[in-house]
Formats: sequence, structure tokens, C-alpha cells
Amino acid sequence: MRNRSQKVRRAALLAGPVAVLGLLAGCGSGDGTASAPRTESGTAAPATGGTTPTPSASAGESTGDAPSGVPTDAVSDSFPPTTPAPASTRCHTSELSASVGRNNPGAGQENFPVVLTNKSSRTCTLYGYPGTAFVDASGKQLGPDPTRSSGDAQTVRLAPGQSAWAGLSFANPEVSGAGTATPAALVVTPPDERDPLKVTWKGGEVPVSGNEASVRLIPFSPGTGG
Repeated sequence: MRNRSQKVRRAALLAGPVAVLGLLAGCGSGDGTASAPRTESGTAAPATGGTTPTPSASAGESTGDAPSGVPTDAVSDSFPPTTPAPASTRCHTSELSASVGRNNPGAGQENFPVVLTNKSSRTCTLYGYPGTAFVDASGKQLGPDPTRSSGDAQTVRLAPGQSAWAGLSFANPEVSGAGTATPAALVVTPPDERDPLKVTWKGGEVPVSGNEASVRLIPFSPGTGG
């Protein structure tokens, strides 16, 4: 029953970006040629850049270290900027590992959970959105910065070994007709941090150009989104 309610919650959260995208109308910023990912954290603007190991969140996993050659200005800020996680309890990049869970497609959308897991020995908190960016093998950003859905952000407490997930959604390029590329990795920056994590991308082609190239994020929730 627990697994079923988690799946229902995930579907409900991901319905937000689906509804906003409507008939695949794009509203991403940038022209797909940005030379460096930009990220923002748990509190406000657009962003760029382990889980409790379970099969449902294993599409890609980070090494746990900031990637070499990947811009570190992919920094994240929370949304709204009124109640970010206290600095004293905030999860730092060095305390986290990142992974991307299985795609949960629907209504012309591709929906992936971006998962952060507390690998430290202390309890820490996440609030808001991760910074994310698709990058090629050289670390160059592919496509515009993701945009953030107006979902309600919450402070998620992570005991050692616990995870939180944020939804990443985009229109299926075969349906939208957007220009595509196949990223080498997804750069993920935890909320209010500057050091990114790099996760090997195994989700196939993503939209990087055209009016339908928008990628959207929903804020962190407890669990792995699986």
C-alpha cells in the first residue's frame, strides 16, 4: 500500500508540469548553445549546472564527487525564497550522492525523478529545487536552462541513508518535434550549494532547441519517486 501511495503521489506531482506544458508549448530560456550550465537552489530562479540504493532509482548514479571540467556556477536557490533550509542543517554536496530514477512517461511527457541521498552520518535538510543541466562529454551544456514549476516547496529531512526526489519533465521530442541531443550526463547541484554532482544520463534523447525544448522541475519530496 505504501508503494502504491508513493506512485500516486509521484503521478500527482508530475501532473503539474504536464498541465503547464499543455500541447507541448515551450517556454525555456536560452537558445540551446549556452557554454556553461547555470543552477539555482531551493528558493528561487531557474537552475542548471546516493539514494537508498533501490532498483527503481538506478537509471544513472553519480560518483559523489564534483565532476572535473563541468562548470561549477550551476548553483541552486530555493523557491519561494522565504523559508529555505537553515544553513546549520542544510545538506551539502559532499554529504550527498545523486541518481536519476526510471522514466515514468505519460501524456506525451518524459518524467524522471532526480534523487539525492544522504551519505553522511548526520541528519540534514533539503528545500526547494536542484540545479540541473544536461551536458555533453566535454561538459558543455545542452539546451536551455530548466524552468521551475510553481509547486509548493517543503523542507525534507534526510537521516543518514534517506533520499529525496525532484521531478524533471519534458515533452517527448518525437511528439513535439524539438531538436534533440543525447547528453553524456546530467549535472545536479543541491539546493543552495555551488558544487555539482554528475550523473551518467541513460534516458536517451532530450529536447535542446526549438519552441518545445522546455524542461521543467518540481521541488523535492521525500523518497526516491519510484
